[in-house]
Order: sequence, then structure tokens, then C-alpha cells
Amino acid sequence: MSGPTGVGVIGAGRISGQYLDNLTSFPDLEVRIIADLFEDKAAEQAKAYGVAEWGPPERALAHPDVDIIVNLTIPAAHAEVSLAAMRAGKHVWSEKPLALDRASGRELLETAAATGRRIGCAPDTFLGAGLQTARRIIDRGDIGQPLTGLTLFEVPGPVDDHPNLEVLLSRGAGPLWDMGPYYLTALTQSLGSFRSVVALGRTARPVRTLLTGARTGEQITAAVPTHVTFLAEFVEGGASTSVLSWDSPHRRVGHVEIVGTEGTLTIPDPNHFDGDLTIRRKSDSEPTLVPATGPIAGRGLGTLDIARAARAGVPHRASGELAYHVLDTMAAITESIERGAPVAVRSRAPRTEPIPEDYDPYARTI
Repeated sequence: MSGPTGVGVIGAGRISGQYLDNLTSFPDLEVRIIADLFEDKAAEQAKAYGVAEWGPPERALAHPDVDIIVNLTIPAAHAEVSLAAMRAGKHVWSEKPLALDRASGRELLETAAATGRRIGCAPDTFLGAGLQTARRIIDRGDIGQPLTGLTLFEVPGPVDDHPNLEVLLSRGAGPLWDMGPYYLTALTQSLGSFRSVVALGRTARPVRTLLTGARTGEQITAAVPTHVTFLAEFVEGGASTSVLSWDSPHRRVGHVEIVGTEGTLTIPDPNHFDGDLTIRRKSDSEPTLVPATGPIAGRGLGTLDIARAARAGVPHRASGELAYHVLDTMAAITESIERGAPVAVRSRAPRTEPIPEDYDPYARTI
């Protein structure tokens, strides 16, 4: 390839703006088409971001100048769209989760291998300055051997007039599948691969009434727990405790704490790309603030990493294998809630290469 890597975005919904802010700013990428089943939404976003073409998803898949499809469809469509993109000869960046079940996730990895295409998946927040600084601190041994983790995400759940309330309470959503990928990915980067989990799930309000849209007044039943608590064991011997809840009247989000033999590290919100850290060693009376260093950027950093890695012939970092391990772990947590027993996690997360501190997403490299 010569010139910028061509990108096609499928899915012009709410999150597409966060992606397009960055995808249209990275000089190594060029967004060539925005597609959506609702073509008026695709046209609106294309005009807003100066993208020349728009249309239905099939047009993006067949576009001769698109090398990477950015899949921003609803979770239930992630696997189908990603499979179609790879079969059309495109690399794929998918929003999370990778798929809704293990079988679909494995099919995606097998298709990537068979077609020679790359697949990556959100979150790419761990490529940002915050979690990369944490990675360097842990790798240097600043807190000794990592032992345990604690993550907390507690908020009032989506309100009844949320435009996507039914989607958020359906299979493949809820706080576990919607927010879990951020926290589970942060834990894999700190403690390694999950070995097993044991979990409890609760739902404070099982039946909700839609207050917006064409179906206003219709009652829906939550298909997923809105409060999930789980304990995890890691292959390398660590353990963690996590809460993911939409049932709290107060907000407590973004807490990730890693305790090691020599100190405790508090990591920034894994839903963001930056944020300060704190470290408190055995001899410290108070924690020390550690500013994050490295790239900040935003959503789309994983797409850029695929483009640069493909050009260089090296593995990309937010890989399908890592996303599958997170998917496998979330599926195990779901099964543990249903069975009332521990469930083993069979897959393993690949160890990713760290991002250099001087990595510049806004520098042209091709």
C-alpha cells in the first residue's frame, strides 16, 4: 500500500462521532466511506466530517480503496459484520464485545487466520497514556510482584427514557458486557490471563417501562443482571474482586487498584485514555501522584495500531485474541451466575508489546 490506509466506518450511531473525531485526524488513515442501514445517518456523519462517500454497509464492504472496516454496529451485529468484512478482504476493528458467544468469537479468529486479515477489538483505551504508564510501573517492579486487583464501577442504571434502554438490558449488554471489557482488559494488562471466576448477579428492577420512542408505554424485562460481582483467579497466581453495577444510587467509577508485594498502584479509569496514577509503597505514609506519559488520542487508536502494524508486519496490540479472552471470561462470569459455581476460563490472553512513550498518533509514518 502507498499513502494513508483507507478506512470504512459501518455504523453511524452515537459513538461514531468519538471515533471520527480521531480517525479523521490521524494522517496515516483516511476515512473514505461511512455506511449505515439508515443511509440518512451515514450521510449526516459523512458531511459533518468531510468524508466523500456514504451508503449502505454493502457499499463499504465492496469499496476498493478501503483496507480496514471499523465496525460500530450494535453488539448483536458485531460478529456478522466483522465476518463479512474479513471475507471481503478487509481488516477489522470492532467495537466491544467481539461477539456475544464463544462460538462466534472463535469463528472470527479462525476466519482472520484463514483470510490473512487482522481483527482487533475495543477497548483500545489500554493503549493510552494512563494504562500504558501503569504497565511500565508494573513491568519495572515498582510495586513488586502483583498480587491482587480491585475494580469498582457503580452508577444509577440507564433511565427509563434512555433511547436505547431495551438494547442495554438485552443479551450482550448490561453492566458486565457493556462496561466489563474496560475493567477486564485492565486486569489482564496488570495480572495476566484469567484462570477461573465465581460470580453473583442481581437485578433491582427486572421490569421497566419504555418512556420514549414508538413503543412508549411498553414493558420490557431485563434479560441480564444489572449488578454483577465476581472474584477471579489468574494463571500467574493473582486474584481480583470486581463490582459492575447499574443499581447504585451514587456514582463510583473508574477504580482500578493493583496491590503488589512492595506497594499499591491506583490506575486511571480504564474507560479513558489518560489520567494520573498514584503509588504507595510500604514505606510511604501517603500515596505519590504519578502523571501519565505517552499517547492520549482517543477512540480509534486501535484502528491506527492495526494500520501501522500491518505495514510493519508486526502483531497489533488490541488483538482479536485478547478480545476473545475477555469475551471468554465474560461468558464464564455469566455461566457462574447461572450455575452458582466457579467456572474455568480456557483461553489465554497474549502478552502485548507496550506502546513507546514517544509514540505519536498524529505523526505521518507512511
